[in-house]
Amino acid sequence: MANQPVPVVLVTGAGRGLGRGIALRLAELGMSVAINDVGSTGGAEETVRLCLERKKDAGQGFVPVQGDIGNGAERTQILETTLASLGRIDDLVNNAGIGPRVREDITGTTEESFDEVIRVNLKGPFFLTQQVVNYWRTKKPAPLLPQGFSVIFNTSISVTYASLNRVEYCISKAGLAMAVHAWALRLAGEGIQVYELRPGLMLTDMTRGVKEKYDRMIEAGEVPQRRWGTPDDVGKAVGALLQGEFPYSTGSVIYLDGGLHLQKL
Repeated sequence: MANQPVPVVLVTGAGRGLGRGIALRLAELGMSVAINDVGSTGGAEETVRLCLERKKDAGQGFVPVQGDIGNGAERTQILETTLASLGRIDDLVNNAGIGPRVREDITGTTEESFDEVIRVNLKGPFFLTQQVVNYWRTKKPAPLLPQGFSVIFNTSISVTYASLNRVEYCISKAGLAMAVHAWALRLAGEGIQVYELRPGLMLTDMTRGVKEKYDRMIEAGEVPQRRWGTPDDVGKAVGALLQGEFPYSTGSVIYLDGGLHLQKL
């Protein structure tokens, strides 16, 4: 008996950190994953190796897909490589993102840094989503996931929490939250759901340089659950969405921050 087709998820920035955590969870759930990474494929290939250890279905596939989502030609190549390698896309997880190369007070933010962060964190996922959505709308593949096709955006607690020494990052994430809002409105009538995951303090390479500062915040109770978030926390949230556990929730913001966003006196 031939293998049944397996859902395919494209995860950007999956060579490490939160993206790797997402890919590993999807492997455990029986899905194929296109593992995008911007640079050499070393990180993506390591994610592939770890996914293979967790696969549960003989039909699953895991492929490294190199490309910078902030570059238009490379975005097209990411989509084409995924389709050529795995045959389809059932969900896009817009996870890739960068912080500024140098943290500067808002009075010294440079145009170069602003443009780079906006290009990768906002422009890239917006237009990659557009390409994937138009593939679904024109090719009309039959969906393989319970909730149909969907797009998941990883934004950040920085949508509403301003950091004055990396304000370009905060602005990019706030803009991305509006992109979620707009895509959810546009696609709901076509049966395509859109979700926003809003991580808080996540223990990844991106936070390594400020770990001591955030350790103190966590110890002081600024995060009510008093721990760091992990890539596994994000992977479990994506897995729940793709298993159809939120079928009536398009456009929802799901906080993954241990209660950091809760207001208190």
